[in-house]
Amino acid sequence: MPKMKTNSGAKKRFDVTGTGKIKRKHAYKSHILTKKTTKRKRNLTHSAIISSADEKRMKLLLVE
Repeated sequence: MPKMKTNSGAKKRFDVTGTGKIKRKHAYKSHILTKKTTKRKRNLTHSAIISSADEKRMKLLLVE
């Protein structure tokens, strides 16, 4: 049976941490930033960990 391929879109958007969790970026930080408050934009800068409900699906996409 052939090896599974990593999903190209997923590998560009997500990172696996040392402990195996998956990091993601926040949405709504790319354009139309003038109407968003500085606080909101600053909080969108930080990365987040994906929810446990999505973790199994994401690990299938990010097979190594």
